[in-house]
Amino acid sequence: MFILDGKPLSPDAAFTYNGVQYPANWLRLSSLEEKEAIGITEMPDPTPYDQRFYLCYDSDGNLIPKDHAQLVVQWVTTTKTTAGTLLAPSDWYITRQAETGLAVPQEVLDRRAEIRACSNTKEQAILATTSTEELAACVTSANYNRWEADPPAEEEAASE
Repeated sequence: MFILDGKPLSPDAAFTYNGVQYPANWLRLSSLEEKEAIGITEMPDPTPYDQRFYLCYDSDGNLIPKDHAQLVVQWVTTTKTTAGTLLAPSDWYITRQAETGLAVPQEVLDRRAEIRACSNTKEQAILATTSTEELAACVTSANYNRWEADPPAEEEAASE
């Protein structure tokens, strides 16, 4: 990142300084000495960060986390929404049973129970976090995105 008078310069954009117009490719083609002669300094680009959890870097280069309590509400809501989305395709079975008395297939009931159990487990894990860093680790883990129960022990043993 190039800095001139405390402001970043894009390497592919023209700029004007002290009445001189510099073309869009000037930063790429000029030498370090030429850049330094007009006061341009080069700084490393900041490390990317997950904007879902952090606001920006402070002047010391530390990440500023978003408010943990607000994030907890947001992620519990997201989890409930995902569970609802996963349940929606089988809702018609429940409606059909209420209207006609026809039974819901057991595998559908089992899957719906599994989704609700997964959602509850995820919500409890989110609510148990005490910092934005813990919450970020929780919801970016492989377990958070998994909506199936663990395979039964006998299936695991058979596959080994």
